[in-house]
This record gives sequence, structure tokens and C-alpha cells, in this order.
Amino acid sequence: MALLRALLSQALGRLWGCPGHSPGHSPGHATPSRAMEHDRAIEVYDIIRTIRDPEKPNTLEELEVVTEGGVEVQEIGEEEYLVTIRFTPTVPHCSLATLIGLCLRIKLQRCLPFRHKLEIYISEGTHSTEEDINKQINDKERVAAAMENPTLREIVEQCVTEPE
Repeated sequence: MALLRALLSQALGRLWGCPGHSPGHSPGHATPSRAMEHDRAIEVYDIIRTIRDPEKPNTLEELEVVTEGGVEVQEIGEEEYLVTIRFTPTVPHCSLATLIGLCLRIKLQRCLPFRHKLEIYISEGTHSTEEDINKQINDKERVAAAMENPTLREIVEQCVTEPE
């Protein structure tokens, strides 16, 4: 009977979209805020998954550079959210990791329909210069300067524009 209750609890947790729902917790413990955070995370993932890789004919989702599990959303104020993205370059020395981070930032700044603070990071241990790249893609002045470069701006536009 306890096993049945645990399995039912897990299934309902998945059905209701409650990440981290574990056996022994009743569905009534899922707060509306947590459900909203989960919905927002899915919304964010749906926006970034279609970004195209700068050098391959694939999306970041297809290359597993971005995954649903790499998106976290936390409510930080009334109708304001902290969006954290962790992405994994295809190789540890990927020369385009900064550009991929820039594409993520630009697309989310344009497309997110809610107030947010955005943090983008390379998944820990997946790139040889992750600390430097994390600083660059989270520095507003560097991002603005990069987008003033016409060549770079054109590449970003090609990556973030939705296919027709």
C-alpha cells in the first residue's frame, strides 16, 4: 500500500509539473509560486531551444547545448523573476561559447514577456575558460559593445531569428 501511495504521489507530481516532488509529499504542498516558476522555466526553454548554432546547421537543443534542466526560474519580487541559464558547449575549448551566450541573452531580452533578471553561465567544468566567458556574457557594457559590432550583430541575428 505504501508503494502504491508513493508511486501515485510521484505520478501526480509529474502530472502537475512539480519538480522535486518526492514520495511522501502530498500534492497540496506544491505552492502556486513554485508551479508558476516551473511554467516560466518551460516558457524560457521554448524561447532558447530554437537558437541556431553559429557554425553548425543545428539548433542549440539538437546539439544539447541547452536543455530543459539547464533553465531555472525563481520569483524575486512581485511579477519579477530571476532566470538562470546553464549551457554546455559542444567541446571544452569551443571558440564560440561567448557568442552562444550572447545569442541566449539577446533572444531572451527580446522575447521574455515578463520582468526578469537574467544570468547566463557555462555549465561548471564544461569549458576551459568558463570563468572568463561567464563574466563577459553577464556584463551589460560588454554585451552592448559586442552588439555595436555590425558583423557580430549580423551573426547573432542569424542565430536568433526564427526559421520561417
